[in-house]
This record gives sequence, C-alpha cells and structure tokens, in this order.
Amino acid sequence: MNNAKIYYNKLVRDQIPQKIADNNENYSVRTIVDDAEFEQELLKKVIEEATGLAHVRSRSEFLAEYADLMTVLDALTQHYEVCEADIRVALSENIAKKGFYKERHFLHWSERGEYVSNETPQGTHNNT
Repeated sequence: MNNAKIYYNKLVRDQIPQKIADNNENYSVRTIVDDAEFEQELLKKVIEEATGLAHVRSRSEFLAEYADLMTVLDALTQHYEVCEADIRVALSENIAKKGFYKERHFLHWSERGEYVSNETPQGTHNNT
C-alpha cells in the first residue's frame, strides 16, 4: 500500500476528517481560530466550488456543485452576519442595476467607457 502524503492545505468541511479516519488513513488537520484567515479560506473555497460548477454537464452535476457553492456562500453569510432580507435587497438592487440574463447577450467588445466588469484589466477604463 502506498502511504504517500497528498498535501491539500485548504479548508474542508466538518465531516471530511472523520471520512478519512473511517478509511483507516492518517491525516493532519488544524482548527482555524483567526477570523481573517477563516474568511480568506472561505473566499478561496468560493473560487474552488465555482470552478467545479463551471464544469458541469448535467442537471445532477449542476445540483451537486450548486449545493457545494451554496454551502460556502452560506458559511460566508454567517461569517459576515448577513440575513436573508439583506440578500434579497442586494439581489433586487443588483438586478435592477445590471439586469438578468433573459436576453442572453454575449458581449464581444466595447470601446473603453463606463462599463467595467470583474474581468476588466485594471487601468483600462475611464475614471471620469
């Protein structure tokens, strides 16, 4: 049997250490006590889970990956002490400002102007 260590160095869900132990495997885990570190690790999990969601090819895969992402978002919601009403207001304001995806617009390009997305390279938009 190969006892090579695989280093994960990431936040894992509460039941993962027990699942590893149930397989008679050794592991090392520590509890994150620093709130700032916990926040940072949750934000890294958002990227991890969103990447998994981006690769789904079926309804069942979507539901599984969606649940993974929502679990992380729920943990962040608790961390930031955000209530359901806050989320509803933020969603409503966001959709009112930016719209939804009903019309399925696919943006090829635009001239540099006021539109800035998360993917817009820094320093490439007008600040006027």
